Amino acid sequence: MLSKKNSIISPCNFKGRVKNHAPTSTFSHHSSLHFQLSTLLSTLYTALFTLSTLATPSSPHPTPHTLHATPYTPHPTRHTLHATPYTLHPTRHTPYPCTAEEFFYIPSVSFSLLKTSLNSRARLGLLKTAHGEIPTPIFMPVGTAASVKGVSPRNLTELGAKIILANTYHLHLRPTTPIVAQMGGIHKFCSWDKPVLTDSGGFQVWSLKSLRKIKENGVEFRSHLDGSKHFFSPESVMQSQREIGADIIMAFDECTPYPSTKEEAEKSLAYTNRWTRTAFEYLAKNPPLHGYEQKFFGIVQGGMHPELRIQAIEKLKEINPDGYAIGGLSVGEPAETMYKMAEVCTEHLPQNYPRYVMGVGTPVNLLELISRGIDMFDCVMPTRNARNGMLFTSAGILHYKSARHKTEDIPVDSKCSCYTCKNFSRAYLRHLFCAGEILVLELASIHNLHFYLHLMETAREKIANENFEEWAREQISILQREI
Repeated sequence: MLSKKNSIISPCNFKGRVKNHAPTSTFSHHSSLHFQLSTLLSTLYTALFTLSTLATPSSPHPTPHTLHATPYTPHPTRHTLHATPYTLHPTRHTPYPCTAEEFFYIPSVSFSLLKTSLNSRARLGLLKTAHGEIPTPIFMPVGTAASVKGVSPRNLTELGAKIILANTYHLHLRPTTPIVAQMGGIHKFCSWDKPVLTDSGGFQVWSLKSLRKIKENGVEFRSHLDGSKHFFSPESVMQSQREIGADIIMAFDECTPYPSTKEEAEKSLAYTNRWTRTAFEYLAKNPPLHGYEQKFFGIVQGGMHPELRIQAIEKLKEINPDGYAIGGLSVGEPAETMYKMAEVCTEHLPQNYPRYVMGVGTPVNLLELISRGIDMFDCVMPTRNARNGMLFTSAGILHYKSARHKTEDIPVDSKCSCYTCKNFSRAYLRHLFCAGEILVLELASIHNLHFYLHLMETAREKIANENFEEWAREQISILQREI
């Protein structure tokens, strides 16, 4: 399977214009007949192009990167109009009548590496998607079932969230991905107009353990909800993610357990490598369903075996995904082992692609991994811990359900500007928790998500100003304290 950059051998150049491949002739190049034929062909070509332009007023103007006075009609599978002006892709829209087979496809550059720290591998980047731009490093709040628990889309927007995560496994079970598609895709379904990433469900299926059976072509499993039998294959998972309509979709992988022998990790990695290629080939034949491009990220597995991680990266490079995720971390291994595996991966991952560590982690984990060259993170920790009485603050970890906060008429964090800290006291949050009032779930989740998102915003500022490492060391020592 050829990579996207070399998928078609074409008589068109990179701008999509037909090259002049005139047939070899016995006539002299300067002969009168040849000149007349060339003139006639040129005239016909110009006439055809003029007619085609007049016949289709919504087609792109011969001058690149402009919009017509008449409304632009989007391609039924690739393009939708947004509030921001539509920009013609420099390689897909051309003023010349050229068939699909004649285009030499060059994918758009969706990630820009803006800066790398001089003192670590920390990176500043910008990831462009159909629903907006994502500055990196970034944390993605987890909305497993198309909802971030306890937090509305309006709250998320006010918090400054740039992207959220949903899960294919859970949406497959309920409401089912065809229903999400019928509702117009996940953005319309949950009223979120910014980017969405969907996990493939590989980790969730892996975690079912006794309820699943791994086969060569996928995984058979029983629902944790009602015991009903289901089967995930690379093709079916990609189809589900097409139906969901996320901006970034993940390969279907087999999460390598910890601990695992090298032989066990090799067997697991073989499944992931094979399923990733199958998924990639499926996507090439089955375009998006909701009218915009979806980025495809491959997942690096290999357990805690550096040589297998490197092998996985080299296999992924063959298909040239839009981004690289590192899976199989934070599955029970020591933190230092996780950091070591991340370092191994970032040493071998291509520079100009986004890097995403899946399912991680604490604020300290995030800062450590940013310094090792990771760009994207997701974790249920901020909302789950918030619902269970634990908050992250600029002074350390606060257990707000503790009795010692019963009469504390002070905010959770005096340095925090979130809605919760500006309006409510520690005593009030403790009261809500002890009384079983659901408002505390929202207020606590808002604070923790604000903390994570603000931490990433500050990290970006520090990387830009070349003082990330000093700041991160100071934060790491503070964030592990309990107050």
